[in-house]
Amino acid sequence: MDIGKDTVVTLRYKVADAQGKLLEQAKEPMAYLHGGYNNTLPKIEEALEGKSAGFQTTLLLQPEDGFGLRDDNLAQTMPRRDFPAGVKVGGQLQGRTADGRDQVFNVVKIKGDTVLLDGNHPWAGKVLRFSLNVTDVRAALAEELAHGHVHGAHGHNH
Repeated sequence: MDIGKDTVVTLRYKVADAQGKLLEQAKEPMAYLHGGYNNTLPKIEEALEGKSAGFQTTLLLQPEDGFGLRDDNLAQTMPRRDFPAGVKVGGQLQGRTADGRDQVFNVVKIKGDTVLLDGNHPWAGKVLRFSLNVTDVRAALAEELAHGHVHGAHGHNH
């Protein structure tokens, strides 16, 4: 079966920066619903369209095709007293941007009485190299189409 709209694609992947430093490698295959459901990056969908199990490729994505450009307005320093006890570097907190939008912030640094938060994805602003290996392609189930994501092995479970 070829990859197209409303197919479930299972793949193994590695992500490295432009210099080849490994950032992430999937321990288990990942499955996503293909066809504009925002379950993976558009450039990945574009590269896999029409391909089948066994296809391998490496994509070099510019920041605007990956996790976006860094937005310095999403980095902010706040007093430590405004945080719950136990806040630590690497933690994530739900907050709001200056214009009132919900945003997830990563705790990137704690120095004395201040906490540095960053709402950018950790890979924002980076050129990324995705190595992809398609291991399976199947038709999506009606329930997966209705929910907009894969269910079961390597997908989402309710």
